[in-house]
Amino acid sequence: MGALMMLRTLKNRSFSGFSLLRHLSSTNSRFASTLVLGEHESGSVKASSLSAIAAAKAISEENSISLLLAGTGPSLQEAASHAASSLPSNSQVLLADSEELKHPLAETWAELVHMVQQKGSYSHIIAASSSFGKNVLPRAAALLDVSPITDVTEISEPRLFIRPIYAGNALCTVRYTGANPTMLTIRPTSFPVPNISSSKNSDAAPISQVDLSTFSEAILRKSRYVKHTSQDTERPDLGSAKVVVTGGRGLKSADNFKLIEKLAEKLGAAVGATRAAVDAGFVPNELQVGQTGKIVAPDLYMAFGVSGAIQHLAGMKDSKVIVAVNKDADASIFQVADYGLVGDLFEVLPELIEKLPEKK
Repeated sequence: MGALMMLRTLKNRSFSGFSLLRHLSSTNSRFASTLVLGEHESGSVKASSLSAIAAAKAISEENSISLLLAGTGPSLQEAASHAASSLPSNSQVLLADSEELKHPLAETWAELVHMVQQKGSYSHIIAASSSFGKNVLPRAAALLDVSPITDVTEISEPRLFIRPIYAGNALCTVRYTGANPTMLTIRPTSFPVPNISSSKNSDAAPISQVDLSTFSEAILRKSRYVKHTSQDTERPDLGSAKVVVTGGRGLKSADNFKLIEKLAEKLGAAVGATRAAVDAGFVPNELQVGQTGKIVAPDLYMAFGVSGAIQHLAGMKDSKVIVAVNKDADASIFQVADYGLVGDLFEVLPELIEKLPEKK
């Protein structure tokens, strides 16, 4: 009889523990709070960071979102005003205004994230899978002693995520079981940017200043900004362009790559390149599309002289329409292309450039 009573008591304890676990899980979902690491340029929040906000909204309907922006000067203030209109009314914009944060160095930003998390105790921290996010978030995760989940394409539950593996050939479901915060980088192309009103309204989220009085000076001495170089061009940004024209090793030289640039100018498109073209010195690596470059999903993706290596396909196969031109009929790029032309690109490109009207 005593053994039976003990068994019943253990069962009740087990059931109570399970109920408590389920209750805590429900509570975590209901009271989720997310810190989004934001990038800004020329007074506007970048589209990739707006995608990170969209991802934060997918965690929970009641999720309170704080967008962290850092830098200095009028551009930062303009970006903050722009950001306030894109956030739910129960959220806020956090402004870290300092000359030391003018340039997005991983060391200073990671320390900033660590400091803000200690004060805010957020359940989630999210950044886009851009050069900025990939640079900052892992370092911040190390300071917070948690394991980040990278390149998330879908949020099923507050702690259940889907991400690609094997260069995008398989999808992996990951459940995070560690301590808060849950830290993610998200693939911007998987979280469409919502429509944002450009006019100011009374529902805009409040803007709050971050107290930087305890910011560690030791961290500021670990690295310094030297210079930034980029191509001076009026073409759209590769990561957010609606049309992308990409060249591969088949173009054979940097001079021949100018054909890609001419076509892009006529279409108002961004220019992309394969890793082989970048490694050969045809174009700078900021134009690389693929697993180790930029992930793009434009309305139209045109590939010339691109063989279709698995690493390149991982960065562009979500494009809505893919057009490929290659003289090799067995090229892998034709397996994902909606329209394919087997031909010499040095004949196809000049004819295409000649027949297309000038962009107005």
